[in-house]
This record gives sequence, structure tokens and C-alpha cells, in this order.
Amino acid sequence: MQPQVLFDQLPQLVDALRREAIIAGTGGDGEAIAPFSYGRWDAAAQQHHAAGRPGNPAAVARFGAEGAFTLRTTRAALAACRAPVLLLVGEFDLNSPPPSVAEFAALFPDATLAVQPAAGHHPWVDDADRFVATTAAFLG
Repeated sequence: MQPQVLFDQLPQLVDALRREAIIAGTGGDGEAIAPFSYGRWDAAAQQHHAAGRPGNPAAVARFGAEGAFTLRTTRAALAACRAPVLLLVGEFDLNSPPPSVAEFAALFPDATLAVQPAAGHHPWVDDADRFVATTAAFLG
């Protein structure tokens, strides 16, 4: 799907996104909603997406394992982090939208929130130069 075609396919993509939300975690229409993870669905984004499959099912299972997201423990660990932290989020990230990431940033004692314009969940793919510049500026 080329970028100009993406807009034409928007109704089908929205339907796929709704189906994925209804049947989350069951395989659903993950492939159909993949374009929503990027600021643009061009050849670079498609290549990045294809390289991420089939993935590591064992790691995915452990990522969300019981106890992995214990709220009290997670909040305490983030509050104890004394290092400066950069939270860089894409403007169009549906997985980690900027308002949610701003809430996470508030949990750290020393956090910087950067929202990369026109980027999705993979800002280094959408605009590598801007991603590097933001990261480099933070690292000083």
C-alpha cells in the first residue's frame, strides 16, 4: 500500500482496527492495521514491519506475563530512577499516544517528553534524522 493509497483505504483500515480492538490478542487483523503504526506507509515502513515478523513469541508472552505490570512496583521503580530520561513519542502513535506518554513522564523525577511530528510508533523509521537529532540533543 503506497502512502497516497492509504487514505483511500482508510475506511477498511478503521474497520480492521475496530475488529482488532474487539478480538485483541487473538491474531485479528494485525496485518491490516499495521499502517497505523507508522507516520506514513511507504516502502521503508513496509520493510520495517516485514522485518519484525514472525517475532519472538516467547518474548512476547513474557512481556505481558502476570506481575510484569504491577502498578505499585512499577511506580516505585520509576520514582526511584535518578537518571535523566527521554520519552520520545510519535505524534500519531496509537499504541502509546502522546497524552499517555506525558502521564508516564510525570512518574520520573527527571523526564523530558519529546513528541516527534508526523511520526507513529516507530519514529526512527518515519524520520530518522529528526529522531537522531532529538536523541542527540538530549544526550548532550
